[in-house]
Amino acid sequence: MTAITRLMTPIFLTIALWAPGFVAAVELPDFREIVRDNSPAVVKIIVEHRRARGGQGQPGPDEIPEYLRRFFEFRGAPPSHAPRMAMGSGFIISDDGYILTNNHVVEGADSVLVRMSDRREFDAEVIGTDPRSDLALLRIETTDLPVLKLASKNDLEVGEWVLAIGSPFGLDYSVTAGIVSAKGRSLPTERNENYVPFIQTDVAINPGNSGGPLFNLDGEVVGVNSQIFTRSGGSIGLSFAIPVSVVRNVVAQLKADGRVTRGWLGVTIQDVDKNLAESFGLDRPRGALVVQLAEGGPADKAGLQPGDVIISFDGQDIPASADLPHVVGLIPPDTTVPVEIVRDEKHKKLKVKVGGLDADDSYTLSAGDTEDGGGGRLGLMVETASVEALERLEISGGVIVREVLPDSVAAASGLMAGDVITLIASSPIKSVEAYEQVVSKLESGSFVPLRLIRRGSPLFIGLKLQD
Repeated sequence: MTAITRLMTPIFLTIALWAPGFVAAVELPDFREIVRDNSPAVVKIIVEHRRARGGQGQPGPDEIPEYLRRFFEFRGAPPSHAPRMAMGSGFIISDDGYILTNNHVVEGADSVLVRMSDRREFDAEVIGTDPRSDLALLRIETTDLPVLKLASKNDLEVGEWVLAIGSPFGLDYSVTAGIVSAKGRSLPTERNENYVPFIQTDVAINPGNSGGPLFNLDGEVVGVNSQIFTRSGGSIGLSFAIPVSVVRNVVAQLKADGRVTRGWLGVTIQDVDKNLAESFGLDRPRGALVVQLAEGGPADKAGLQPGDVIISFDGQDIPASADLPHVVGLIPPDTTVPVEIVRDEKHKKLKVKVGGLDADDSYTLSAGDTEDGGGGRLGLMVETASVEALERLEISGGVIVREVLPDSVAAASGLMAGDVITLIASSPIKSVEAYEQVVSKLESGSFVPLRLIRRGSPLFIGLKLQD
């Protein structure tokens, strides 16, 4: 320690003792009662994979992106023909043996063992799994078990204290605490599905915590720990939990049917940026912009159209496109709900009968002689899409961008050669003639939404026309 350090240390100590933050530190929450009352209902999950899975199912630790890891723990590095062991956490939700954990903990397992805090062990049956929410329901053959209580309200707030119990790195029943950093985080799956509004916390979570409970200060479970953001494989203070609103819905369905059916709207959507907001007459960027409809799907039957901006669904505001699946997914199929949209710069209310998407369903939305066209106002060279191109893209008409002129409106807005334009403002574009007619009528200085297909995927772009 240097002389200046020794000299300054007592001064800092004096300041710290009298600072207002010192009083707050004394009043930090006491977690002892929560831990004492709830630890017996937290369990360790030990799974074994005896068969080679050929790359299917649960990824190995080296196969998971380093920046976003699901935190189960593999034990050892056995030869490919030897059994592979992995560990996670879980918790008991009913005294007759039902246990909740993550789907990725038990996915593809040949055997599942549950170890209690009193060292009793039970073989577990997998009642059902839901990969979309990363939850799995197990059951063991015993009774009179300690039980954790799921929070009945979804009133968790950012800044609130939360507590985790689990088995990081096999260190059984470790306790860590922190605060809620954010809510409604969107972490799309490998299939680009986004049905879970994750709780983000700074609770220290590590491999082995997967499937463990996240508690509030009332000792209620408010989430199930599922993923972490990391570059080292360990905690850096960014962990994500599945909220109790999703947990309750999934558990009820897995208990009843062994599978999960969630609400489905049948739309492809994107965010609304500043340019699009102005072109659609919105006061600010918000809502989910409908890019494509599943033919005969719930949205199609309800009268929604590409270019509609959904700003409210079932009475809940939709600040961004990622929020829509979170709301729709929790609505029981065949339920009719109100939806508010913006169409042609006017607010409109519709009724939608929500469809159903089963746990195993996978639904993805993803010409004659050609003529050259200029479309000089936008700086595009286009031609009418061929019949073969229309069939391949499953659209009824459009024009293909052959060239984007430098320093043009189109170039500034990000259009690219190969894009297929299908809609400008609210006008369908089925040919070069239709394209030129619509472009010639656009008002100078206005913002205009343009719908296109790029590499097979629909997209809206906001154009700012020159004065």
